Amino acid sequence: MKILITGFDPFGGENVNPSYEAIKKISINNPSIEVITKELPTVFKKSIEVLDETIESVKPDVVVCTGQAGGRFDISLERVGINIIDARIPDNDGDQPVDENIFKDGQEAYFSTIPIKAIVKNMRENGIPASVSNTAGTFVCNCIFYGAMYLIDKKYPDIKGGFVHVPFLPEQVTEKVNIPSMSLENITRAFEVMIETIATTDKDIKEIGGTIS
Repeated sequence: MKILITGFDPFGGENVNPSYEAIKKISINNPSIEVITKELPTVFKKSIEVLDETIESVKPDVVVCTGQAGGRFDISLERVGINIIDARIPDNDGDQPVDENIFKDGQEAYFSTIPIKAIVKNMRENGIPASVSNTAGTFVCNCIFYGAMYLIDKKYPDIKGGFVHVPFLPEQVTEKVNIPSMSLENITRAFEVMIETIATTDKDIKEIGGTIS
């Protein structure tokens, strides 16, 4: 199985993005799993273009995009990406769309096709806080999640896809008050558990995995 996993470059005044820093450290001791990593620009349409080019090049079986969600406490397996951009801040090219569709010919929403509940369960069993999230926001993370699933719908029907949000790293919150963080080691391990679960799970489990809010 070939899995493409992406992370973003830093944005919003941060010097680092934990999503990309973590995927660079992934180590899978399984010869049947090939992991390809790619850094994406935190730019709305450009991130989708780069992802499309990468999919064309590497021809993966699974695509998982990852991104930073400062303020979250755990690893968040996103359930759904929605066809809207409503940017609170500009992206890294200075673009700040408000209430715009990502693709005019796309569905209102696309759902993850990776086993999110099984992944959450296995992360928790490995001592990593995790949950299913029902909102990926309306910034570039949601845009790439929706964009990935749009590409799968329109061009790559045999590929599975999903998105994962991660918290800040500890060094990102030293000057922030009451903001949670997670170590790079735990985020990386979470990704390794996710990859191993995807490779060994044909059908997702059905059990509680979400949050109250």
